[in-house]
Amino acid sequence: MVRRIDTDHTRFREIVRGRIKKNLKKFVSSGEMIGKRGDRYVSIPIPQIQLPKFRFGKNPKGGVGQGEGEKGDAVDGQENGSGEAGDAEGRHVLEVEVGLDELAEILGEELELPRIEPKGRKILSSLGGRWKGIRNVGPQSLKHFKRTFRQALKRQISAGTYDPENPVIIPIPEDRKFKSRKEEMIPQANAVIIYMMDVSGSMGKEQKEIVRIEAFWLDTWLRSQYRNLEVEYIVHDAVAHLVDRETFFHLRESGGTKISSAFELCDRLIEQKYSPLEWNIYPFHFSDGDNWSSRDSEKCVRLLKERILPCVNQFGYGQVKSAYGSGQFKKDLDAALGDDERVVTSDIPDRDGILASIKDFLGKGR
Repeated sequence: MVRRIDTDHTRFREIVRGRIKKNLKKFVSSGEMIGKRGDRYVSIPIPQIQLPKFRFGKNPKGGVGQGEGEKGDAVDGQENGSGEAGDAEGRHVLEVEVGLDELAEILGEELELPRIEPKGRKILSSLGGRWKGIRNVGPQSLKHFKRTFRQALKRQISAGTYDPENPVIIPIPEDRKFKSRKEEMIPQANAVIIYMMDVSGSMGKEQKEIVRIEAFWLDTWLRSQYRNLEVEYIVHDAVAHLVDRETFFHLRESGGTKISSAFELCDRLIEQKYSPLEWNIYPFHFSDGDNWSSRDSEKCVRLLKERILPCVNQFGYGQVKSAYGSGQFKKDLDAALGDDERVVTSDIPDRDGILASIKDFLGKGR
């Protein structure tokens, strides 16, 4: 039997889910929720849900508060207040915790994202499957009561101590049965995201924030497709470096831009750590489109064709608009690799363009 509170909770979750879907573009473009992220949950402010509230008025049937006294008299222990009552309604905001898996599901539904078919397999040892086994020893938390009771009943019947008039079954330690499961070798697909970002002087704070927000949503979707996901971060100006997440999103440089340095480091990382036979690989590069020369852009195309693309599921390039970027690099990639389905390029003019860019990157289901 379903309890009333369970029904109410389910209905509330459906209301929250509907509000998130309705305002998904706003949530995607805001970095507020990313700052309130836990390991598996994220806090989302939902201002459209009405909070329960009391209505004050006369109650002809009597009840609490209907005794002696005049309107405006102080309650015992309190003094008269001062000032006039306001007539404007307050703005009610609920902060609701939503699981990252559910958030990924909502994103997939709204953008109609296809499920990803992993191309690489790696055999991992893990405890999997259902609790089908039975053994004679184990912790009390895994005690199989039905099997234990049945064993005790069989023992008492065979020993002649079972009394149908007084059917009391008392298990002894030898009767106890416990649930168990076997350790199995389960094929498990792994994935790695390699984020690369131009941190030269033309990439400002707002551009980095756009990249940070988009990376959060890319992570969220890919984690829903793979149980084991690793993330690597590469920053570059004229030279590339492998860094941690904090450095990736907050480093500010002022040098020139040499994109090939990031692609070379990405290639070395794949070769040394992520075999394409075992890993599904997703490199994403973000910049404002400036590169130091056309010769370096040609070198980037060669690295992609000969080294990176044969190893990866998909290569994504996101071009974030800035006041100083020319936007030329996306044109070069489109001209050289526009027919290769493993290459996806996307313009990100501002925060409102993040949702469309996510659709560009994830819409092929590679």
